[in-house]
Amino acid sequence: MSFPRYPEYKDSGVEWLGQVPAHWGVPRLRFTAQLNPSKSEVRQLPAETAVTFLPMEAIGDDGSVDLSRERTLADVAEGYTFVRDGDVAFAKITPCFENGKGAIMRGLQNGIGFGTTELIVVRPDDQKLSPSFLHYLFTSTLFRQAGESSMYGAGGQKRVPDSFVRDAVIPLPSAEEQALIGAFLDRETAKIDALVAEQERLITLLKEKRQAVISHAVTKGLNPDAPMKDSGVAWLGAVPAHWRVIPLKFLASIRTGIAKGKEHGSIPVVDLPYLRVANVQNGRLDLSEIMTMPVPVSDVSRYLLQAGDVLMNEGGDFDKLGRGAVWNGEIEPCVTQNHVFAVRPTLVSSEWLAAYSGSAAAQFYFMSRSKQSTNLASISSTNIMELPVVMPPESEQLTILNYLKAARRAFDELGDNARLAVELLRSRREALITAAVTGQIDVRGLASAEAA
Repeated sequence: MSFPRYPEYKDSGVEWLGQVPAHWGVPRLRFTAQLNPSKSEVRQLPAETAVTFLPMEAIGDDGSVDLSRERTLADVAEGYTFVRDGDVAFAKITPCFENGKGAIMRGLQNGIGFGTTELIVVRPDDQKLSPSFLHYLFTSTLFRQAGESSMYGAGGQKRVPDSFVRDAVIPLPSAEEQALIGAFLDRETAKIDALVAEQERLITLLKEKRQAVISHAVTKGLNPDAPMKDSGVAWLGAVPAHWRVIPLKFLASIRTGIAKGKEHGSIPVVDLPYLRVANVQNGRLDLSEIMTMPVPVSDVSRYLLQAGDVLMNEGGDFDKLGRGAVWNGEIEPCVTQNHVFAVRPTLVSSEWLAAYSGSAAAQFYFMSRSKQSTNLASISSTNIMELPVVMPPESEQLTILNYLKAARRAFDELGDNARLAVELLRSRREALITAAVTGQIDVRGLASAEAA
């Protein structure tokens, strides 16, 4: 859908803003809002007054705010950033600023909140500037690009200076027009957000379906009419009658990795690339970031990976436990950290073992044998090797693996299409916001028609 433009424009005098509608103002922000308001207005309140607490994770990059955390005023009056209902806040530190973390403060406990010191708080003059219009301006691509170019500091500690915000020249339509732009963007972004949510649900469903297809294929086979038998393993259930179930220890050997940070003294060492838990994904490897560690020269041959090894994670988040991927010698030489096991097949194919270890049945086994704490789990090499592995005849294994290869390709293509749709929708959302708040589109007639 194309949108009309205003009939006449003028130069804003600011490079990042460019031309704005001729009847809009272009004041500096400090003349229309207060920056980082003082806490003095709440100092007279009782110390036990409940207020909303806002760490950085409570501020979304979609304008949302998690209001579930509460503290007393006494707990947060010092060392935190003060906000109240109606304020507009955004993250000033990288990468949160670039990602658009920010929101209008609404529904705070007793109308008051305290949050991370990495927030810049702007309180609009309600006679000149609406919180909704200001929030959308801060969300716009042009404002964020200008803010990014003004950042100071180094690396992950770069911040947008208060002076950039205070002295920023902003586009300023009338109060009535601000309301129309805010209503238009509320409506249009809600539509886009709904489409994004739909695509994200599809991505989740595709992942679940993909996992179900793999799990069924490697534990039940592809022939729905095949005679079944009890596997003898309660969590595995019935398997095709001609399949065998064999503990992994009879099919492969296992090698543990090297403990990171170990002191080697005067022993000769060599720096080698190594794999961590983050490198071993479910059924694939992520080799985008590879680190090195010193390995004693005398131990190199013991720890070196070989093509065909199946990598399984010893621990980490629940979803990372035990999952397997085949090592095909992508980096030579290479070793593993002690949180990644290298299982070396002798009587089972690497591809079959990797596929089976990623199934729901194998994942259930790994979880049931693991040591667990909050959101984390770990499993020993002994328990890994006790994994009951279902073993079809070799020819049937090959047929199933070819089927899974095609199925994964189809699911991946659908998932990629859905992720691309999300990316395009989010880009359109950003472009629409930027165009509306900088006056590149005239939404007045559109907003009025929609309201009517």
